[in-house]
Amino acid sequence: MTTDPQDRFWALAEPLLQQAGVTRSTMMGFACLRLDGDFFASCDHRTGELVVKLDAARVSALLATGAVEPFAPNGRQFREWAVIPRRRSRTWAALLDEALAASAARRSSR
Repeated sequence: MTTDPQDRFWALAEPLLQQAGVTRSTMMGFACLRLDGDFFASCDHRTGELVVKLDAARVSALLATGAVEPFAPNGRQFREWAVIPRRRSRTWAALLDEALAASAARRSSR
């Protein structure tokens, strides 16, 4: 597996892009993944960190264990978003799957 974070992200994203409704898009100038328009993951090209959108309770639980870091651009923490550092890239695949499932759950509750 590649060591470049962007390459790793897109390699892990490739199977997700084969699923119905999953597309490559942009959000705040970053390439990202969306499910039927709903953002669920991105790789910050500046830092090489994975950013995922889950539900707030799950993010809180992951923060408590130290598995993720808060996503807080401009100092404001987003409750449903988490940053997974490059050093934890072995967890990226599972968290991408979880983020896709969370996006599907958000879609079904609309």
